[in-house]
Amino acid sequence: MSHHLLLIFHLLGACIWVGGHLVLAIGILPEVLKKKDPEILLNFERKYEKIGIPALLVMVITGVWMSYQFGVKFQDWFHYSNPLETAISIKLLFLLITVMFAISANFFVLPKLSPKSLPLMAFHIICVTLLGVGFLLVGSFIRFGGISL
Repeated sequence: MSHHLLLIFHLLGACIWVGGHLVLAIGILPEVLKKKDPEILLNFERKYEKIGIPALLVMVITGVWMSYQFGVKFQDWFHYSNPLETAISIKLLFLLITVMFAISANFFVLPKLSPKSLPLMAFHIICVTLLGVGFLLVGSFIRFGGISL
């Protein structure tokens, strides 16, 4: 598959993932916290999850595929030996942290979600949203050869 087509799918996934989390963090979360109503959050989550998780999977698949096209293979990840590998490794690190937040939210926070636990869920939402924006910022550096540390 051409790099350009992979990039288009990757960016469409990013629009859905990051856009959805920005809507959640900026548009939905303040109302949830003000009204102390977890049901508002759960209603959004149920709808968004149907497109958000597939978008994240598309980004993972296309991101790894493009990494290989750039010559940054699995054995090169997290070595930070050149700017391109550094950018890809940072994005992978963001992905791992995002997955940890998802596991925490799905197994520990959401099953016991109540008005009292909303601040903890808000913390998860804000962190995942910031990580999503971080994905975008770091990804933009790939166009210019990566990130030099």
